[in-house]
Amino acid sequence: MADIKCVELCKYFHQGDTVVKALDHVTLTIAHGSFICLSGPSGSGKTTLLNAIGGLDQLDSGEISLDGHRVDLLGKGPLADLRLHHIGFVFQSYNLIPVLTARENVEFVMQVQGVPSRERKQKALDILREVGLQGMEDRRPAQLSGGQQQRVAVARAIVSQPKLVLADEPTANLDSESATHLMELFCELNENHLVTFLIATHDERVMRYARRLIKMQDGRVIEDIEQDPI
Repeated sequence: MADIKCVELCKYFHQGDTVVKALDHVTLTIAHGSFICLSGPSGSGKTTLLNAIGGLDQLDSGEISLDGHRVDLLGKGPLADLRLHHIGFVFQSYNLIPVLTARENVEFVMQVQGVPSRERKQKALDILREVGLQGMEDRRPAQLSGGQQQRVAVARAIVSQPKLVLADEPTANLDSESATHLMELFCELNENHLVTFLIATHDERVMRYARRLIKMQDGRVIEDIEQDPI
């Protein structure tokens, strides 16, 4: 997977007689290996843009291409395959499976990918240690704090080293030390493995790590700037 190209993306929601423009003619190009933050107030379109790029939301109009292939034209099967093998998601709501342990949650995607049992167990244990959850591998989500659940979700998203990670407020429930550790892990994956990161955030701590900051408002890109990360 190389570049991501978004052309004139539009996504509208209807609230009674009111039309909410979640995405209003958004055009962006994201180079392979980018580290980008999307910022803006609630309702600015950040999450909708992430979901559209990840194939989770259908557009009203516009085109999205990943490595030259039109994502918006893919059927359910090919789209699911693309997400499974090439895209890692970090949702604000975690989306962990309640009956599975932390390790089993991290293993789940690898199991669907067909990774052998011993290999996926070791990878899950290694990544949980990296995100600071060593010793908590056998706890279920209900036995973990919000911040710990978020770290399980992050571990699950990055364990297979996808080409693209889409993260929605990944530090929302983390203290400063944990947020710093998480961002340093993201940066390491970005620099060493050229994983592309697109992160929607309100957190200025996160924005400081980005090499490109895209500001959104009312479904539109209002500023797109390059910056030197910390």
